[in-house]
Amino acid sequence: MANTYTQIHYQFVFAPKYRRGCLLPHWKDELHKFITGIVQHYEHKMLQINSMPDHIHILIGMRPHQAVSELIRSIKTESAKWINDRRFCPGKFAWQEGYGAFTYSKSHVPNVIRYIARQEEHHRKIVFREEYRNLLVKAGIEYDEKYIFVDPV
Repeated sequence: MANTYTQIHYQFVFAPKYRRGCLLPHWKDELHKFITGIVQHYEHKMLQINSMPDHIHILIGMRPHQAVSELIRSIKTESAKWINDRRFCPGKFAWQEGYGAFTYSKSHVPNVIRYIARQEEHHRKIVFREEYRNLLVKAGIEYDEKYIFVDPV
């Protein structure tokens, strides 16, 4: 759009269904490249991506032409199909319902990039469930514990 200027930075956080720890190091770079391709296809800018076996963080510069929910649906749907087609996980892979979406000003972006890049170091001290709660609290997002994570049945 002509004369439309935006600066929107989102960090998305979501997990495999039941927080299965199946996003393994030997193929995570391929997953990151695939997801980056999806983000770029929709004309957004990937700023940082990193995953642990049980969750993923994505920081993007987002253009306003697409709804957040549409982008996340595309990322989750297309990447789940990609993972299943390659049989990277035993059984059928699926992402858990829902996601966290957190916005940041430009001055915070370098810190968020470092935070996402250092996930391995960060998770030596804190588990994902606690990290996610901390992100929600810091952002001032009210939540109900029963909707944050779906435990295996």
